[in-house]
Amino acid sequence: MKTALIQLASTSDKARNLAHAEEMIARAAAGGADIVCLPEMFCCEYRNRSFVANQEPYGGPACSMLSRAARENGVWLIGGTIPEADGGRLYNTAFVFDRSGGLAARCRKIHLFDIAVRGGQHFRESDTFTPGDSVCTFDTEFGRLGLCICFDMRFPELARLMALDGAWAVFCPASFNMTTGPAHWEVMFRSRAVESQVYTLGCAPARDEQGSYVSYANSIIVHPWGNVLERAGAEESIISADISAAEAESIREQLPLLSARRMDVYTLERR
Repeated sequence: MKTALIQLASTSDKARNLAHAEEMIARAAAGGADIVCLPEMFCCEYRNRSFVANQEPYGGPACSMLSRAARENGVWLIGGTIPEADGGRLYNTAFVFDRSGGLAARCRKIHLFDIAVRGGQHFRESDTFTPGDSVCTFDTEFGRLGLCICFDMRFPELARLMALDGAWAVFCPASFNMTTGPAHWEVMFRSRAVESQVYTLGCAPARDEQGSYVSYANSIIVHPWGNVLERAGAEESIISADISAAEAESIREQLPLLSARRMDVYTLERR
């Protein structure tokens, strides 16, 4: 399965962002990608007032573009995330579309980004968003895949639950900042890959030093053995890699972590 992560530069103009994303999806598809992923909040600036201003229900302009792009390019498409309005609440949501443009999965960010790092970043996503309440996996012709959003990847239980549910790769649209990114971005994706013996793929926005929120960027694809297959820099780019369910299974056979768990001593349950 050929993957493509689009490290996209977004602006305050939603229509412009959607048009640019559609162009980049076509470029990734022309390069042979089977599954394409966009970054977290690709359609707007990463700040609470922009989330509110650019919210839309499922079927709005962003979702319509994503469905069309998946269908016209014949790819699986993980549509980054958008501020999804539903039932009077706002969610940080990733929609997945299949090759025909049909909705295959909806992933709402479970762990909201509320931090206050001394001398660094302060941000409260919960001022705007409601957290999701379900683990997201979805089926493709390549097997089952997992999906989470940014801060979710910090929680090893979540990636493990996806692996136990049959996922052999976990995608993560994310936007780490310049405090946490240099310290934790690579080690986090490598840790989740090794712990749960899955490919991990983090797709970030490109870095804008003059933006309201400065993304660390560095979109990344990690092998289940823990080695980095591809990593972007700060600029807008598309990174790609061929990943294999058979390779993930081979790693699990060589180093049987999942089957060696002591379920008589501890358990991890999906609710």
